Amino acid sequence: MKLPAYSEYRHTGVEWLGAVPRHWEVKRGRFAMRVNPPAPLLRNLEEDQEVSFVPMDAVNEYGGIRLDQARVKAEVSGGYTEFQDGDVVIAKITPCFENGKGSIATGLVNSAAYGTTELHVLRASQDLDRRFLFYLTITDSYRKIGESEMYGAGGQKRVPPEFCKDFLTPLPPIPEQTAIADFLDRETGRIDTLVAKKQRLIALLKEKRTALISRIVTRGLPDDAAREFGLEPHTRFKDSGIEWLGDVPEEWILKAIKWETQVQRGASPRPIDDHAYFDDEGEYSWVRISDVTSAGMYLEVTEQRLSDLGSSLSVKLQPGSLFLSIAGTVGKPCITRVKCCIHDGFVYFPRWKGESRYLFYIFASGEPYKGLGKMGTQLNLNTDTVGSIIIGIPSIKEQNAIATFLDRETAKLDRLVDKVEAAIDRLQEYRTALITAAVTGKIDVREAA
Repeated sequence: MKLPAYSEYRHTGVEWLGAVPRHWEVKRGRFAMRVNPPAPLLRNLEEDQEVSFVPMDAVNEYGGIRLDQARVKAEVSGGYTEFQDGDVVIAKITPCFENGKGSIATGLVNSAAYGTTELHVLRASQDLDRRFLFYLTITDSYRKIGESEMYGAGGQKRVPPEFCKDFLTPLPPIPEQTAIADFLDRETGRIDTLVAKKQRLIALLKEKRTALISRIVTRGLPDDAAREFGLEPHTRFKDSGIEWLGDVPEEWILKAIKWETQVQRGASPRPIDDHAYFDDEGEYSWVRISDVTSAGMYLEVTEQRLSDLGSSLSVKLQPGSLFLSIAGTVGKPCITRVKCCIHDGFVYFPRWKGESRYLFYIFASGEPYKGLGKMGTQLNLNTDTVGSIIIGIPSIKEQNAIATFLDRETAKLDRLVDKVEAAIDRLQEYRTALITAAVTGKIDVREAA
């Protein structure tokens, strides 16, 4: 979309803002809004009336609040942030602030709410359109400058209220603010719709990927793929008696994993944070849950290495070994391509004689976990539950063929997902740039609005 600039500009002397249209004002936030004010609509309610309750996870990034919780006013009146319909709320704690968590509050129960103490509340004056204010708060400049003014340490850093009060705010005339907000409502809505469609496409591609893996590790290769790998297609099947397996090729052996290999846990040197156990030059990489979570099929690199002492107290794995997470990202398998050591949040399979990739795909399908016990809302895996999983075991040649076929076909789907994700990134970058250009006057959207 090609949009014109304004006809006349003036320099503000503000580095991030640069020049603004000549007729715009620039004021500190304190002169255009109230920061963390009391909420009269809330305070006027009776103690037994309900209000919305908003924890941080209910505040979306770049707009929207999930309003699925309500509390009686008397139960939550102390120690929470109060706000009301029409207020702009923004997260003040890292990383929520940097990630753009914030919204205009609308549709609150009895028009009022108590929320997490990690919110700043901005109430626009009569000279400031609340939607214009909201769009300003989600610009890159607002978030980056706010991040630079945070105080505190580590994960407890917060944006001070003085940042909101002192932030130099561009102020077009109110009718123009409304036109800019109308334009951005429309255009960001269009972009968000496109992003949502692409996200649904990604979900479908991932479902197709999982279904493909599940089909192949329980039924074998399609006929043409079997012939491609020099195998005879399966024509006869038998009932496995296992719900997730269903009918499997007649030639396959059905066994619990523990009858093919031991299932053992890793081990951690204690105390794990002792510097004596770590060495940047150590031969063995130290695997943490975060390393596996960020890895794909293969573990290529870790952030830490163990010293000789540390590795002697852990479990050593050689390249090509498969291990499975039973903590953190429960149920995620990984094949290491480096010498590594694993702690007791993982199990491994020291006597598996088959193709590691085949066993990887069995776990990657997610199907073997169906019917296994859960601890709270999380899958509960240990050496016994994993060892008791019954799988279909084809010949080594067929295991290799299945793994190679799935490597190829899942890579095709992964490339499609990557392309769609790249398109989403471009749309979101355009969305951010459009908002910034509109609220700082770099483009004139009055006619477009």
